[in-house]
Amino acid sequence: MTESVLNHLVAHPPAPGYRISFARLGGTESLSLSELYELSGRLAGHLSELGLRRGDRIGIVASNRLEWVLLDLAAVRLGVVTAGFEPGKFDPEGTLTARYGLKLLFTERPSAAPDTHPIAAVRDWVSASSGPVDLEPIRYRAEDVTTLKFTSGSTGAPKGLAATVGSIDGSLRVVQEMFAHGPGDHLFVFLPLSLLQQRYWIYSALRFGHDVTVSTHDALFSALRRARPTVVMGVPAFYEVTRRRIEKQAARTGIEPGAAARGVFGPRIRYLWTGSAPAAVSTLRYFTDLGLPIYEGYGLNETCIVTKNHPGADRLGSVGRVVPGKEVLLDADGLISVRSDQPVNRAYAYAPPGESERVFGAGGIVRTGDLGYFDEDGFLYIRGRADDVIVLDNAKKIIVRPIEEHLKTSPAIEECVLYCPARTYLVAVVSPADDPPDRAAIDRQLAATNAAFGRDEQIAKVIVAREPFSVDNGLLTGQFKPKRQAIRAAYRREIEDRDGVVRAS
Repeated sequence: MTESVLNHLVAHPPAPGYRISFARLGGTESLSLSELYELSGRLAGHLSELGLRRGDRIGIVASNRLEWVLLDLAAVRLGVVTAGFEPGKFDPEGTLTARYGLKLLFTERPSAAPDTHPIAAVRDWVSASSGPVDLEPIRYRAEDVTTLKFTSGSTGAPKGLAATVGSIDGSLRVVQEMFAHGPGDHLFVFLPLSLLQQRYWIYSALRFGHDVTVSTHDALFSALRRARPTVVMGVPAFYEVTRRRIEKQAARTGIEPGAAARGVFGPRIRYLWTGSAPAAVSTLRYFTDLGLPIYEGYGLNETCIVTKNHPGADRLGSVGRVVPGKEVLLDADGLISVRSDQPVNRAYAYAPPGESERVFGAGGIVRTGDLGYFDEDGFLYIRGRADDVIVLDNAKKIIVRPIEEHLKTSPAIEECVLYCPARTYLVAVVSPADDPPDRAAIDRQLAATNAAFGRDEQIAKVIVAREPFSVDNGLLTGQFKPKRQAIRAAYRREIEDRDGVVRAS
């Protein structure tokens, strides 16, 4: 049996010669993976002196930084569970320690809450350590838990989910089989480390031997230019913004788009990774045509990676074939369920009553709520969310994702969401890509989209958002997916107002 990635990480220092960098607006800090491993061992010794024991839980509310990674690795080496809380979504002054059973909480914000420490103190603790510490050997079983992760929280409070070692190991192994990360590779990560998958790439560097840069979101473009990575991990919204950036630069300077793209990503890109939300086929094709192959995949917090396109097995518009250890089941309506050899878990750790029963079934089954189908070669295609199917008063079912994606092919539209007031016609709320919005271009795209779809799928009205959807204004999740209910609440009056409706059934 293949050795657990996490057990190998705990028992063996990384191979020499590889580095990890942390990029923030103030600059970049870099150290070797060997140094990172040594520092995490010192920190683990200090945390042990503070009384932390295997199975205890610590929380982190902070942006991407060295101290975040040191705490996570120290916890892995102690058998302590890490709970990563996305800044802005969780308040360290609240009841986090009591609600989630935390022994210690680390935060960037000043706090007088009990058992709460400034994350900057981690450096002082490591510096004060006299040297290497002998730690009690830790060995994980597949069903053991290392992390408490949270759903993206597009509706209501985020649900907590304890992630098993087996699910983490399984994901790391199948990704390594597909992409063979190793010497010469440099992975670039900028999504919050509170998202467990972003920490996978650090575990990968320690286990398989490659470089990695961890950036904050606000520093990512300048950090990209400095890092010259071979692999970039990003959500579709990032690639859509980057495409517009490249197009504008090419138009302004007259250089070829490929040269403009290399100016953004550097000259060493091997491939681009995307997932977590639907990607527009036009965006995927754009980067691939520029010589930057981009591979889309599919997975949930509740399942880890399920399908993935990769070199040698890539079909544009699909989310790839099912990876080993997973099984995708479709009901008569195309509703997707996933069975895992190593489930993430079989219930939520924190969720409203009945929520675990709604999502998790017997035998490690997860009901995803997504609609999809397979082609004849086993590639999975996602049609949209079952909850986002609109049923008109004539009983016609409208799947909104294809219409939304068509609207977003305009460079004037960054994001859009469809609603159906009174079940008779469609209204789109669009997040503009420009300030001020290019209303003429939005109107042209509306006409083109309506021409491409049938009578029942016509958009009768477009509402241009007062400000672009963002994480800061609460209209995007931490993975940059639209929060449909929040957007509807913010624009309820305009959505329900029939003024401006140009077509109604």
